[in-house]
Amino acid sequence: MGSSEERVVAVIMVGGPTKGTRFRPLSLNVPKPLFPLAGQPMVHHPISACSRIPNLAQIYLIGFYEEREFALYVSAISNELKVPVRYLREDRPHGSAGGLYTFRDYILEENPSHIFLLNCDVCCSFPLSQMLDAHKNYGGMGTILVIKVSAESANQFGELVADPVTNELLHYTEKPETFVSDLINCGVYIFTPDIFKAIQDSFTQRKDRDYLRLDQDILSPLAGKKELYTYETRDFWEQIKTPGMSLKCSGLYLAQFRRTSPILLAGSKGSRSAAIIDDVYIHPSAKVHPSAKIGPNVSISANARIGAGARLISCIILDDVEIKGEGDYNAKLGITILGESVAVEDEVVVINSIVLPNKTLNVSVQEEIIL
Repeated sequence: MGSSEERVVAVIMVGGPTKGTRFRPLSLNVPKPLFPLAGQPMVHHPISACSRIPNLAQIYLIGFYEEREFALYVSAISNELKVPVRYLREDRPHGSAGGLYTFRDYILEENPSHIFLLNCDVCCSFPLSQMLDAHKNYGGMGTILVIKVSAESANQFGELVADPVTNELLHYTEKPETFVSDLINCGVYIFTPDIFKAIQDSFTQRKDRDYLRLDQDILSPLAGKKELYTYETRDFWEQIKTPGMSLKCSGLYLAQFRRTSPILLAGSKGSRSAAIIDDVYIHPSAKVHPSAKIGPNVSISANARIGAGARLISCIILDDVEIKGEGDYNAKLGITILGESVAVEDEVVVINSIVLPNKTLNVSVQEEIIL
């Protein structure tokens, strides 16, 4: 545990409706941060991780969605985790560093000794307490969570070079055209309040004083100045940019539940009579027929109804979906996302598809997006 004087504030950047266009069509009906992965909104996973940081005083969500879109969720998660969570709305996009700076008075209100900054569309185990310990030992302004990836995929991210002994950040470049390093930025940071002075200095040197990026405008200039350090994770990490990645990341979180919160998985209490294969989440209000076969990697949301003999593999099923099962041949779904209140008739097969809310499927579909 940290000393009694320490206070930690966490900030999660959630973006807005003009961001995350690659996540469409899933973000057309629900804000991307609230789309369910492993039965919980995407943003719930970093919030839950932040809630376990010692001496946490406050969690802020910063974005430019309408406040009403987050009001119910913020109230519910604050009560559930017993941690104050507040949504702060930008009037327009200011960039990751600019958005942080815009709300500096709120963030510094708690007089924090450390500030965590996380991107909402990151899927990982969030080793935040370990990062905090490493950051204190480094004694710098900031510490960046990093991971090693293949040389072929590294240029899709921010690549960096770190001292192999001290872990100091020596060089940082965002999505380089040529290979620099297999060590990439995970989009999870911890800073001292001095980060606001660095942002302010960067603003004063620029003509555009309305938009500032953390990676190119802050991290790159500070590299090699004994201000920034790295903490490498050897656990899972992905960016949640596309619908396909939402299925993969839902599976990663379900697998993590098996290690950290097995009670959340179907079959953990022996109360489900349906056949459950590997990691599956079923909301307590959902009804699953005993003859159904579910899993692996399936998440079933509130009030869904899964009929007799249905077979689900690698699916995300949203609220109020009905998958019927009455005939001799049963509905089968694989690698599929069903939006709210979708109905799937008996004998229908759905493979590698996305179905937006309030649709009825009475014919089989494969590799389709049904708007």
